[in-house]
Amino acid sequence: MSNKALIIVDYSFDFIDDSGKLTCGKPGQEIETFITQRIKNYHNQQEIFFLMDLHYENDKFHPESKLFPNHNIHQTPGRELYGEVGRLYNSIKDQMNVHYLDKTRYDSFYGTPLDSLLRERQINDIEIVGVCTDICILHTAVSAYNLGYNITIPIRGVASFNQDGHQWALSHFKNSLGAKVED
Repeated sequence: MSNKALIIVDYSFDFIDDSGKLTCGKPGQEIETFITQRIKNYHNQQEIFFLMDLHYENDKFHPESKLFPNHNIHQTPGRELYGEVGRLYNSIKDQMNVHYLDKTRYDSFYGTPLDSLLRERQINDIEIVGVCTDICILHTAVSAYNLGYNITIPIRGVASFNQDGHQWALSHFKNSLGAKVED
């Protein structure tokens, strides 16, 4: 196994489908083919981590409950991986190098074993794809930077419902986190 990992963040029905509760809509749908290709490229030789937002119905204590409508609610179809990404995950999920982790904050490292799993596998280089560029991708990238990972963020692999925030985050990844931001 190589010392690289693909991290797919929040590619769920609620974030991607037109009828999702907090959807990116078309921008999120347009990155699906790129993400599935990256999964196919990684799945035989490298580690793949699917990180999925987890919320509970009427959780008034979660900070996001004051900012966004209920989304990615436990045991609802909204939390399911979207489209071809979901179908591909189901075909490879039993492989030892494929991992699925729930997260309860924007940051994929906060409260999850992601850092430990990466370090156990001596992974220093991570590629982050998914949504939303200026929220969960951003917070995950900041933690990865603070933890000393080499970060790649492909422009064709991230999207947001806020185009201004998306553009700002891409610049921030490159100029403030030293990430490799690729076309």
